[in-house]
Amino acid sequence: MRMGSRATAEERRRAVIRSAVTVFARSGYETSPVTRVAEHAGISSAYVMKLFPRKIDLFVAAIGDCYDRILDELAEAAEEAGDAESGEILNRMGARYAELISDRDLLLLQVQALASTQLPEVASAVRDGVGRITSLVISRARADASQAQHFLARGQLCHLLTAIDAFETDADWANSLTKGFRHSPAS
Repeated sequence: MRMGSRATAEERRRAVIRSAVTVFARSGYETSPVTRVAEHAGISSAYVMKLFPRKIDLFVAAIGDCYDRILDELAEAAEEAGDAESGEILNRMGARYAELISDRDLLLLQVQALASTQLPEVASAVRDGVGRITSLVISRARADASQAQHFLARGQLCHLLTAIDAFETDADWANSLTKGFRHSPAS
């Protein structure tokens, strides 16, 4: 992801955040130096540190970007559903999430974020993301608390099954857990 010399500051910032998603997803927070993010983005480490003075700030920005992308896709799926019944809107949102997490980096960044919630800033960013998704599900799909719980729980199960490649496993346990789930192969 090399940036040209004419890239705007906002384009470079976006490139750094998207590179952070990739690097942190693949290596985790603790073992990913900022220099690796800078190298992936094709931007100097000094510039990355100017944008994000602390590594935790960069990780939190990557988590926020991840949730922004999820929310954008879920909102778009709900919009496409129009005035459909609540269950249909939730089904469309769920199908869109299944497609979205075929992006292995997006999927694994969420795993890395959950594994790093001992850091208060990370825990706050994850809570914010889950809260925003829950609010969207309740407001846009007109879901009640039980439906919102089911949607989030099913999404987390889909997340787990995708992360461990259960859809590619022909074991009885995997067949039981993946039954009825939509799945897009990981990219």
